[in-house]
Formats: sequence, C-alpha cells, structure tokens
Amino acid sequence: DPRGNLPRQQAIQAVMERIVLQQIPAVVVGNPAPLWDPAANTIDGKPAEREPDTRFARLLQVFQAHQLEDPYYPDEPTHILRRFNRHREIPEARFEQMLVQVLEAPVSAKVARLIEQRLGRKLQPFDIWYDGFKVRGSIPEEELDRAVKARFPDLPAFERAIPEILGQIGFDPATAAFLAERIEVDPARGSGHAWGPEMRGEKAHLRTRVPPGGMNYKGFNIAMHELGHNVEQVFSLYRVDSTLMKGVPNTAFTEAFAFVFQARDLDVLGLAKPDPRQEAMAVLDDFWATREIAAVGLLDMRVWRWLYAHPQATPAEVREAVGALAREVWNRYNAPVFGVKDSPLLAIYSHMINNGLYLPDYPLGHLIAFQIEDYLRSRVLGPEMERMCRQGLLTPDLWMQGAVGSPVSAEPLLKAAEQALPLVAAKK
Repeated sequence: DPRGNLPRQQAIQAVMERIVLQQIPAVVVGNPAPLWDPAANTIDGKPAEREPDTRFARLLQVFQAHQLEDPYYPDEPTHILRRFNRHREIPEARFEQMLVQVLEAPVSAKVARLIEQRLGRKLQPFDIWYDGFKVRGSIPEEELDRAVKARFPDLPAFERAIPEILGQIGFDPATAAFLAERIEVDPARGSGHAWGPEMRGEKAHLRTRVPPGGMNYKGFNIAMHELGHNVEQVFSLYRVDSTLMKGVPNTAFTEAFAFVFQARDLDVLGLAKPDPRQEAMAVLDDFWATREIAAVGLLDMRVWRWLYAHPQATPAEVREAVGALAREVWNRYNAPVFGVKDSPLLAIYSHMINNGLYLPDYPLGHLIAFQIEDYLRSRVLGPEMERMCRQGLLTPDLWMQGAVGSPVSAEPLLKAAEQALPLVAAKK
C-alpha cells in the first residue's frame, strides 16, 4: 500500500532497533500514555531513562546454564560443540561455510536490484523481510481471512478437516486418516507450536491461535506449518522399523517439512493459481528468506563464540557485544547488497535470547526444504514424505542422500535462484 506505508515501516524499524539495543524508555513499557518518538528515543521531546538490561541478562543466564553441562561432556566441552556435533551432526565449520555461501552468492545483488525495481525505491534494512515474491501477496488479506473463516470457523473445525487437508496436498485416504487419528489440535494463547509423541499410542499436538470470530489466515498459515511438523512426527515414530530410530536427523529436518506444508496453504484454500512465473517467484522468495535467516544464524553463532571467550561478562557488556556483532555481520554481508551500513536488526530474534544456538536450524531448514521441494516437483508429497521419514534417525547427509539422492547443500537453491531471476524480472 503506497499510501504512507514507508514512514510506518521506518517507525517499526526504529522500535526494533531500540529493542535490540535495550534502549526502550522504561516508562513506555506496558504503558501507552507517554508520547514516545522511537527515532529520537525521547518522551515528550525529552530524554528518558531506558529499561534495564533484562533481555541480555536472560541470554547470559541461558549461557551460564549450558556452561553447567560442560564438565559432563569431555569430548564436547562447550554448548557450541554439542549443538553442531551432537545435535545437528554437521561440523560448525562446514555449517558456517554453507551460510556464507548463501550470503555471498552473486545472485544476492541481482535479487536486491529486482526488489528495488518492484518497490520503486532504494532498499532499507527492514527489506530483509521483503514479502513481495509470495503468491499470497497478490491476494488481499481480507479475502484470505474470509476464505479461512468460512472453512474453519473454529479450532474443532480445523481438526475435523485434517484428513481432507492432507488429501488435498497428496496423501491417500487411508494414510490421511491414520495421521489425523494421531494429531490433536489445541488452542494457543501466543504463537503456534507442534509437540510430537514420545511413544507409540500417544498423539502429536498442534497448537495455533484462533481469535474471537473464527480462524484467520495468519492462524491457518501457522497451523499448516505446525501440521507439517506433526505429520513428520507421526511418520517418524509410527512408521520407522524400530522405535530406537524415531525422529529425523535434527530440528532443521522437521522445520523443512513444516515449510513444505506451509507453502501449500493456498492450495488447501483453493486459491493457488500456479504458473511458471509464480513458481519462479516462489524460488526467489525461498532464496531471500534463506539469505535473511542465514545472516541471523551466523550472528547467533558468533554471539556464542563471544560468550565463551568472555564468560565473566555482565549483561551490559553482552548488550554491547551483541550490538557490535550484529552490525559487523550486517556490514560484511548485507551492506554491499542493501547500500546501508551499521544496522543491528539481525539481533531482533527472541530465539537468540531464549534458545541457545537454535537459530542456525532455520537456514538449514530452508536449504533442506528446498532440496525436498525441488525433488517433489514431479512427485506426490504423501508417499514421498512417508518414504523419507521412514528412514528415521540417520545422519543428515545419509538421510538426505536417501531422500533426494544428494547430501545437504546450498547449491540447488542458489542455482534455482539464478534460473528464476530472468523469468520474474521479465515484464508480464
């Protein structure tokens, strides 16, 4: 909407930067009365005392909690080593190389220039979240909300529709019924969530928020994401050869299936109108989203390296370090593409504060999801997803080799983005 959206986006960016650097005036927290200027960071035109360093005290507490585990893992004496070697089973150096490969890909600058043309202005830092390649971007949000509310007036209606939803995206009736019997839908007060069963006989739980008046598109889109998790969780427990092989290699793999389901939300609503140009736009959307979260994941890794190098740091010192590292990563990988320096926006994610070294799973999930989606283009989702999940808890490269015929890699996404660019850039 060109009618005044840019100043509002800039205001949101200013608020986010104040959050990152813990500069929110204490008086405005939970209080709408004061007149706060986020850009100048003043109250009624005057400086005000900022909030305490609670955000970074929390990060420090998470770090210190994981430090208590260190003595019990002599072969992996840091949380960093355990996250990469034990949980992801991808060495940290190789993992970082994949993220840097995405960030330094020459196609980045080309996609950035295309986004500028589509926006009719120079890029700004918040354009890391540019949403204009999504097909749903051409459908008014009110129309999406109406379509969702008509079909899913409440949460029980969504739960009852799970077999039909699965049928629409490529699952046969018997498998859809098997899965639906093992998925329970619960209300969420905040964001969505998926919780898998830990033993056969138990159900997976899907949580999404439904506001008064019925489910809206946002809640449905989240529900589709969580449904992808649940289907993987059920397959990876009930259909593996042995319960000792329950699961997928790491969190990124279940995130990949969640992305696959989320991308099919318009198919379920009957609003998808695929054509080659839209498919190319979806590729660029995948690339731009992966690039954004790759920088965030890289920042998370560097923050934890700093924490281990400065174990006696205070919350204020952590705040300063996170801000400096966020600007450093931005200047190295985003400033050449955006033409803007010193943005701290990459540090906005609460996951970095609350879940130690979780964020790198997201770019890995995007890369894995793209490899799976690329493989599925000429295949049916239902039987292929079951075949993949039945492999169970293998190492990542071995699982991916069995799933799509090649190890985990950024190459398929980067190659596809280069091929998609001219098709999207061409005039309709």
